[in-house]
Amino acid sequence: MDAGRDGVVTGVRVTVTGPLAQYESALRAELARWGYAPSSVRDVVAMMARLSRWMDERGVTGTALTPQAVGEFVAVRRQMTRTDSVARRGLSPLVRFLHGHGVIPGAGQGDGGSAEEILLVRYRDYLSGERGLAAESVRCYIVQGRKFLDGLAGPLERSLEHLDTAAVTCFVMAQARQSASAWSAKTLVTATRSLLRFLHVQGLIPAPLAGAVPAVAGWRLSAVPRGLDRAQVEAVLAGPDTSTPAGLRDRAVLTLLARLGLRGAEAAALGLEDVDWRAGEIIVRGKGSCTERVPLPVDAGEALAAYVTGGRAACSCPAVFVTARAPYHALSPSAVRAIMGRACQQAGLPRLGAHRLRHTVATDLLRAGAPLTEVGQLLRHRSQLSTTVYAKVDYTALRTLARPWPLAAAAATTS
Repeated sequence: MDAGRDGVVTGVRVTVTGPLAQYESALRAELARWGYAPSSVRDVVAMMARLSRWMDERGVTGTALTPQAVGEFVAVRRQMTRTDSVARRGLSPLVRFLHGHGVIPGAGQGDGGSAEEILLVRYRDYLSGERGLAAESVRCYIVQGRKFLDGLAGPLERSLEHLDTAAVTCFVMAQARQSASAWSAKTLVTATRSLLRFLHVQGLIPAPLAGAVPAVAGWRLSAVPRGLDRAQVEAVLAGPDTSTPAGLRDRAVLTLLARLGLRGAEAAALGLEDVDWRAGEIIVRGKGSCTERVPLPVDAGEALAAYVTGGRAACSCPAVFVTARAPYHALSPSAVRAIMGRACQQAGLPRLGAHRLRHTVATDLLRAGAPLTEVGQLLRHRSQLSTTVYAKVDYTALRTLARPWPLAAAAATTS
């Protein structure tokens, strides 16, 4: 046996005493269900023992364990270990467990939730419940909403009561200047209008101010889709190291994007029950809660099967693509973008978004002679106008529209 620096005995089973002792068995079961290794379970339980002992010494109850109290505990641990990573080892899954079981207050509960966080929780419920927005859209709206609320001066209720068009316009203009693109500025505008509508419906602002949000200048179909050539696509697909579980997963994700033109969110949302191995099809859950059955190409099916049988962790998560480390949960759309970014770096390409492979599928189909209607069907566009932008890269069809150069007139001019 070896006594650790903070007094916790290592080499034996850790026993929790104090106010959190009654939750030890539930924590062990939960960590096992999440897929944690025995050594990781031991670290988390040891952290519970330390936290419970600290609470007992100071007379802190579960409901009083606010984020501020947790910060004080971490500060004490940091003084003992002199390393932040060691001080926090096992803390995140422990806090997640305690929040999930109602032991300590989460965001918007008890003393730990500010007025802004409470309002954002209500807004999140409104977006997902009444508006029926997808999880990724809700996340983006909440991020922008938090920026808006953080920019208000003074107490929240008083600031909202005195909110006017000038304050709204100044906020949007200031944030738009920091936006990296017109697309991100438009996202800001859309999210801000949504928040202002919610605030007015809830009676928190005196007047409907959504109309005070200025529009972002932009023209539909003004951009030219840019795809990759065949060699670049193959280099991206060859990037992941398939000798590791994470590499098998990344190869499968990229192959689905490159062969079927899936959106990043669609690949992340793919569930185990959405794969029909016998028929060679998958169910794609796209925008607007639309679902479609799509044939699975051979190489995409092989990459998917290699990951599911040889790389995917055995866990209860229903998603096909899960994190490589416990706790196992479905990949997010941002994780899919990160996979594409790593693959581009390994292929010697600049960091590109996952949508670039979707553009590549469309442009390759057009070069092969497929009409725009078929391209729209494969990309699952609800409006044909969304597909029209690819007409700009259909060089074969555009050549028939080009007028011949007036050689005689040009010769006369130069002479």
